Amino acid sequence: MRMEQRFANRTILITGGNSGMGFSTAKRIVQEGGRVIITGRDAEALKKSQQELGEKAFAIQVEISDVSQIDRMAKTIAQKYGRIDGVFANAGIAKVLPPEQVTEKIFDELFNVNVKGVYFTLQRMIPLLNVGSAVVVNSSVAASRGGPTVSVYGATKAAVRSMARTFSSSTLPLGIRVNAVSPGPIETPIWSRPGGFPKETVDATKKALAETNPMKRYGTPEEMAGAVAFLLSSESSYIAGTELMVDGGLNQLMEV
Repeated sequence: MRMEQRFANRTILITGGNSGMGFSTAKRIVQEGGRVIITGRDAEALKKSQQELGEKAFAIQVEISDVSQIDRMAKTIAQKYGRIDGVFANAGIAKVLPPEQVTEKIFDELFNVNVKGVYFTLQRMIPLLNVGSAVVVNSSVAASRGGPTVSVYGATKAAVRSMARTFSSSTLPLGIRVNAVSPGPIETPIWSRPGGFPKETVDATKKALAETNPMKRYGTPEEMAGAVAFLLSSESSYIAGTELMVDGGLNQLMEV
């Protein structure tokens, strides 16, 4: 069956679009007739992802915590496309540690990527968005659930969730909506990235998270892509400043 063409003649920027949820969203948009601009830090992974997505994908290597590189990205997009039709501010990192083990370096790294990177991506890209565009920021259930090892990560994602409200307030008069998605446990490469989740505890942590989820499983990047595509499309035209939980019921249901 031919997939609906909700993104025909539309161009969407996806930061962190070379893997995981970002890449799955890029695939979904291309399948639905759109063009994508994907960014990432790893040049090799970015090139591979662009080749897999095909001629409707354009890749820009960006360190999203560096505002000068965000400026370069915005300038490149403006020169190539003029204006675009949406942004999925997805790039982020996760490091889980109890508060007593958090260093200033770890704190700054998380806030620089997850908060500063998102904020200045939106600031620089909103002037390039067409009327009727949509923005989705990637928050997390950690923004609204307390956990002993996510004091910094959860704080960064709470800030991102807040941006869906505050940026919407200023962009609605421009005809641009901003919303947030908050994934629960999703099977993505973030689990195996160096410096993120402790390697020796990953399997046990993943098992415990699956067992405590009402659906008793992890979500897939494709399920996340479906939620993001909905918020980026005109089908969500009366939704602004909200948070869509994509978490198997984790944040709303008691364990069943």
